[in-house]
Amino acid sequence: MLTILGFAMIATFLVLIMMKKMSPIAALVLIPALFCVAVGQGAKLGDYVIDGVGNLAPTAAMLMFAIVYFGVMIDVGLFDPIVRGILRFCKADPMRIVIGTALLAAIVSLDGDGSTTFMITVSAMYPLYKRLKMSLVVMTGVAATANGVMNTLPWGGPTARAATALKLDAGDIFVPMIPALGVGLLAVILLAVVLGRRERKRLGILTLDEAIVQEPETVLVGAGAGAGAGGGSDRTRKNSGGAGTGTDAEHTAAVAHDGDADDEGFKGLDPNRATLRPKLYWFNAGLTVALLTAMIMELMPIPVLFLLGAALALTVNFPHMPDQRARIAAHADNVLNVSGMVFAAAVFTGVLSGTGMVEHMADWLVGAIPDGMGPHMAIVTGILSIPLTYFMSNDGFYFGVLPVLAEAGAAHGVSPLEIARASLIGQPLHMSSPLVPAVYVLVGMAKVEFGDHTRFTVKWAALTSLVVLCAGLLFGII
Repeated sequence: MLTILGFAMIATFLVLIMMKKMSPIAALVLIPALFCVAVGQGAKLGDYVIDGVGNLAPTAAMLMFAIVYFGVMIDVGLFDPIVRGILRFCKADPMRIVIGTALLAAIVSLDGDGSTTFMITVSAMYPLYKRLKMSLVVMTGVAATANGVMNTLPWGGPTARAATALKLDAGDIFVPMIPALGVGLLAVILLAVVLGRRERKRLGILTLDEAIVQEPETVLVGAGAGAGAGGGSDRTRKNSGGAGTGTDAEHTAAVAHDGDADDEGFKGLDPNRATLRPKLYWFNAGLTVALLTAMIMELMPIPVLFLLGAALALTVNFPHMPDQRARIAAHADNVLNVSGMVFAAAVFTGVLSGTGMVEHMADWLVGAIPDGMGPHMAIVTGILSIPLTYFMSNDGFYFGVLPVLAEAGAAHGVSPLEIARASLIGQPLHMSSPLVPAVYVLVGMAKVEFGDHTRFTVKWAALTSLVVLCAGLLFGII
């Protein structure tokens, strides 16, 4: 019964948010609360929620201060060279813009933090998408999928969890996976080409203001920088036949949604904006490198590192209290939206774990595997990781389900290393899971409905995961 109710709770949540019948925060709170009562454990709801909040509180703190830190870094111009390079490459070609989104997300993902990746990617690309009237779900879908492939880095989380759960070396898991993950990145780039060509067919090859295309070095993008709003629509079509009709229904609907308040949120910021700190560029660059190095070396808990980093960045770059308050206020909207979503997700995960639904769902899935599949447990693990890491947290999957799969594989002579590598297959889809706090940074900053993002991204991310699985089999890694 708990198995059925667990799947029913997840399905109800997804259906309601995808149909936009409830907001994600409301659904994350109310749906699990109702199902908790339905399983007869309503009296323990408070305990489950407190446990969930306790487990996710460090993540919420990390995201809050990470948003402030990287928001300040964007404001003071640390990432302007990246933005200039991307703008020079993208120009006003929709296909190049989508490819640039994938490349930027993949490069920034090297720091191992999804929220950081999404903040920088959206801050750099959002103005181009808005001004060209491109679909914002294309941006969020490509960014999330690229980050999902890169999330398998040893310091990204899943690989370390798999190594810990199975008592293996993270390097032994990750290094052999590099060729398959490289194929996964190529698949994301190919996806960006396909989606970009679709956007090019719909919009044509466009031109922007001279300030945006011909002098990209003067267009610097910042989240909450509070200066320089874009003007009216001043684009022209080079291809009069650009209004193509060959798009998915959900894609077209998302584009229509994006068209509302078309230039709202566009920020073309000149190099003389008040928040720039060119004299402190190398200090900020050094501070960021030191922060990321400390994260990778695990010198301190990540929330503590970002708390200290945010305080230091604010103090050095904006020594006057009114300026500090202004920077905090500029990013408060993102902080509140993301932290609120994380604590709402704590209700969902708390009920799933506390009622025992997760354990029963995992046991049912493992028990449903035919005995004849025993010698192929690595393949089974890879396939199961796609839906399981979407419907469950990484902790739940890697510490709850993976050991059971590894034990079943060991009984048939399958190496734990193969099982561990196969468990990483689902990460491209995992990064769009409603249980991943960073995805709310992505959709929140991009002003995209979570349901729109889910409908558009799930199929492409699942396909990317399957490509990685096939590559792993081809190279003999899994």
